Amino acid sequence: MHVLILGAAGMVGRKLTSRLIADGQLAGHALSRLSLHDVVASQPPAAADFPIGVHTGDLSQPSEAQRLVAMQPDVIFHLAAIVSGEAELNFESGYRINMDGTRWLLDAIRIAGHKPKLIFTSSIAVFGAPFPESIPDQYHCTPLTSYGTQKAICELLVSDYSRKGFLNGLSLRFPTICVRPGKPNAAASGFFSGIIREPLSGQEAILPVDEDVRHWHASPRAAIGFLIHAACLSPEQIASNRVITLPGVAATVGDQIAALRKIAGDHVAQRIVKRPDAFVQSIVAGWPRCFDPQRALKLGFRAETNFEDIIRVHIDDELNGIIQ
Repeated sequence: MHVLILGAAGMVGRKLTSRLIADGQLAGHALSRLSLHDVVASQPPAAADFPIGVHTGDLSQPSEAQRLVAMQPDVIFHLAAIVSGEAELNFESGYRINMDGTRWLLDAIRIAGHKPKLIFTSSIAVFGAPFPESIPDQYHCTPLTSYGTQKAICELLVSDYSRKGFLNGLSLRFPTICVRPGKPNAAASGFFSGIIREPLSGQEAILPVDEDVRHWHASPRAAIGFLIHAACLSPEQIASNRVITLPGVAATVGDQIAALRKIAGDHVAQRIVKRPDAFVQSIVAGWPRCFDPQRALKLGFRAETNFEDIIRVHIDDELNGIIQ
């Protein structure tokens, strides 16, 4: 099986690459080839029992998608995007990269006639306030950001191209992935990770919103599990509904801080500094807070059930169990 990862140099892309190399198979099929694509070169682990190709280029250019699809991958993980805050600040780049890039990819697949399985990473940003207490699977999409709008459009495209038989597509509405390792990015949601990651590493963290802000979270470990499990689902399991809202943990910022204090102590939690940011607050105000993802659970998707477990995943996977 040939697997192509778009956005392979990002955090989720790197972790997915490592998981595929470690497993050596996907959906019961041995991996024969792994292709990694991003605007910058990926650095895959050295040890693998199959060839790994590293490709660079701009997916928003039609020729780039054609070049990649010509390699005839069996499964494509489409993780490539610019993040929420960046898409909101740079309108043209958001639509060019997040929407046009996906459209060119889908059209290249249609023209090639290869019909691969495509896993597209969407977002709970496709939902916009006002919300019920818990959002059900069939709730309508009313995004309040450009990023959410771009993701919603791509969901519709993936569903329509699948309906026409051009590919076997599935869009996954990801929770906010927390705690993200590495340096902060331009995502408006970045502070959710920052207020845990930086204090655990002995650094100050900035909190730009109130502690009563509530959101939907899952760990990076859970995110990789989502992608692997999605690739294992059959067309019969997916049926005509090509979009799945994924499970997660509903937690307020106050819940996050309380979990951090319980695990790491007051001296770590005190490294969080409140500094209101009107731009971030305006984006977060329109985000969903809690879901009832019955379909995902019935299909076998799993995430953490409390925020303490999310913190422990970060400590185990990224800090070697050591708290500063």
